[in-house]
Amino acid sequence: MPFETAEAAPIPLRGIIEGFYGTPWQMQERLDILSFAHKSGYNAYIYAPKDDPYHREKWREPYPADKLAELGQLVKQAKKENVHFIFAVSPGLDVSLHGYKSLQDEEKMLIKLESLYSLGVRDFAIFFDDIKDKDGAGQAAFLNHIYARMKLRHGDLGNFLTVPTEYFYEDMVTAEGTRKSYTDAFAKNLNPHILVLYTGEGVAKAPLTDAELEKADKLYGRALGVWWNYPVTDYMENKLALGPMDELPKKGLPAVFFNPMKYEALSRIALATGADYAKDPAHYSPEKSWQQAVCKQYGPAAQDMLLFAANSRHLENDWANIGLPDDPDFQQKAAKMWQSWPNGRTFAEDYQAVAEAVKMRQRSAVKLQQNLPPAVLDECRPQLLQYGRLADASETARLLLSAKKQGKAVQVRSLQQKLAYEKKVIEQHKKEATLSEQAMGAFIQRAEAAETAAGSVHDAE
Repeated sequence: MPFETAEAAPIPLRGIIEGFYGTPWQMQERLDILSFAHKSGYNAYIYAPKDDPYHREKWREPYPADKLAELGQLVKQAKKENVHFIFAVSPGLDVSLHGYKSLQDEEKMLIKLESLYSLGVRDFAIFFDDIKDKDGAGQAAFLNHIYARMKLRHGDLGNFLTVPTEYFYEDMVTAEGTRKSYTDAFAKNLNPHILVLYTGEGVAKAPLTDAELEKADKLYGRALGVWWNYPVTDYMENKLALGPMDELPKKGLPAVFFNPMKYEALSRIALATGADYAKDPAHYSPEKSWQQAVCKQYGPAAQDMLLFAANSRHLENDWANIGLPDDPDFQQKAAKMWQSWPNGRTFAEDYQAVAEAVKMRQRSAVKLQQNLPPAVLDECRPQLLQYGRLADASETARLLLSAKKQGKAVQVRSLQQKLAYEKKVIEQHKKEATLSEQAMGAFIQRAEAAETAAGSVHDAE
């Protein structure tokens, strides 16, 4: 099969997919990521920016000369870096799959792919994700015709990939666990040489186990590749994804692609860990890989960056749940302190550990604003400022706990007023920057709600 390479890596095809919504990367960012891909051990990059009109909305139209020249430059750079440049088109919004119009659209697609073939592209993808039409048989036939005609024309055609409309497991099966009609038709009719990518159990849901992968492979009757939606944040742009990749399958994966943020420089933390995983799935250690990536990328600022990045790893909403927990070190220290609050034997020691942790985070917020490279600072300034606000509010919350424990009513009221103001400012900036919800954020909330140890504030007076 064309996606099985001669390389000895556990995952044959491993790469980065520029597949997010919003402002696409610029030319220099793509050149930089190709260099990063080679140095990190990736061997593929998929060009699939959702908001490139010629990739999706205007897929039938040829690229303007200047854009085609840019793509040609990227293809040359990819070859130089020994990275497969996979060109993707997403025609699903309005492609015709039956009758004469379908034949016309096949010709339009072939013209589009040929224009990239002439630039040196040998690997292609056609995606049908995020659309309403669920014609599995029609999509499969369209893909089969394009693949067969490209293969007939070009003996050196490389990988050919697709993403179905039902692209995560929970959307592929009925309540009884059988294939839905779309997935059934798509899977039965698709040429076995076309590699199917899916996103796991959900759109952005972790972890993905070997058992879950095997279950999906059996559903499709072939080995599926993975499009992993981390560190992408196009559905939650106020938070950065600065953690490692979760645990992923250790065997049986033909391909894995990681979807990054619109922030190319900051995406490299997670992407570096993804490269470690793809090179050696059986021995991948998320926390170890993450620490190594930050230390390698941020040098003298690494320890401060580790503290900041730790507070922005987990993404969760009503349908997404991905990324390791935020700041587990702080969460553990706070949990231990709460266990001994207010009069436990180890409270003084536990309280001091939290105090030191808060001060470290306060200092790191200041130092990073001074020491981060300008390009990185531009990408994370709102979140870094919010990180500083949370650290300062955590310090106020810590002092409030001390005053509550000692029953100092006047000090309690003063600190409560200060904390209320700090929380208000944090809330005002949440639309642009959110982080540390279950770490410093949770600590602040619990400290504010904690009872005064010496009785009510009124009694303490």
